[in-house]
Amino acid sequence: MTQQYRSDALENRLKLLHSMTEGITATVVVNVDGLLVAAYPAGDEENPHENPTSSPQVAAMSATLIGLAERTLRRLEQGEFKRLMMEGENGVMVVYPSGRASLAVLVENDAELARVLFAAKKAAADIAEILGY
Repeated sequence: MTQQYRSDALENRLKLLHSMTEGITATVVVNVDGLLVAAYPAGDEENPHENPTSSPQVAAMSATLIGLAERTLRRLEQGEFKRLMMEGENGVMVVYPSGRASLAVLVENDAELARVLFAAKKAAADIAEILGY
């Protein structure tokens, strides 16, 4: 049996999510400290619009949003954080917890959101397993 590095396994899982689900433009895995763990498509310093989520600033902001959502839900006694969804004029961002990391997914406005949510939730569980959480 061949050994696969976590980084390769994460990239393969993100690629699978993109290939199986129409309307996803970019994905990123961020740890609780706001550090970028993986991104697909991979970031490109010469073309930062290829995957806008792959910047360190976006990773840090995502971790901050997740922390705020968790604290707000706890304060309002609404239970554990399950999903954060933000809808903008040009698309949707969905974030799922993935152990001590999170999966953020950028989605086009015309995507079938139910399919994306189902696939992203499954991918987040797989990512938690890959990371050993």
